[in-house]
Amino acid sequence: MPTFLGLDGFRFGWVAAWIDERGDHGFDYSPGLTRLLAMPHARAMIDMPIGLNPSGYRACDLRARELIGPAVFLGARRDLWTFPDMAAANRHYWAHEGEGRGVSAQLWNIRDKIRDVDAIMTPARQASIGEAHPELIFWNLAGRVLLAKKTSAQGREQRIAHLEQRGFTRLPKWLTLRYRTGIGRDDLIDACACAVAARDSTQRVGDDEIDPRGLRMEINY
Repeated sequence: MPTFLGLDGFRFGWVAAWIDERGDHGFDYSPGLTRLLAMPHARAMIDMPIGLNPSGYRACDLRARELIGPAVFLGARRDLWTFPDMAAANRHYWAHEGEGRGVSAQLWNIRDKIRDVDAIMTPARQASIGEAHPELIFWNLAGRVLLAKKTSAQGREQRIAHLEQRGFTRLPKWLTLRYRTGIGRDDLIDACACAVAARDSTQRVGDDEIDPRGLRMEINY
């Protein structure tokens, strides 16, 4: 029975949600990606950039931002983790690419997760493991309408309802089981959204960009 996997990073590692064609579903977490991606799956989606240029903003991020706004972080580059701090990174990018072409604190804070994904990805693995963005997924599930902010009670309820309608009926219970794991509510919700995209998505943003390692730069939803 094909299983579809969604992954998101959290403070202490990675959380994965899975669902199969019968509707069976579950979640797991691990400090690293290797064990989670070893779970049998027909397709996986991960909420982290795949495919990185040495400079400039990715076309898929710019297009996604046009659709859903600043929930899309700009500035993912393969050398991001070589700088000692965000200020040094931004001085470099502003000097070489223009003022304002740096990175946000949100992107800087996930640089190690970006590196984790980049270390394991190959063009061959990209045939079954894709990049997704939960907010783009929810925008699509809601009929291309932006939901309330995910940090609000209303926004969280909206997202849970969309996921329950698509098979993740145990999610409300799971949200009570995550205590002492370090998994945030949004992390688990976003992993489920990525699993829905792994099963259902047929759309993506991106202009067929390929990075220097041959990885496609595209965001599925």
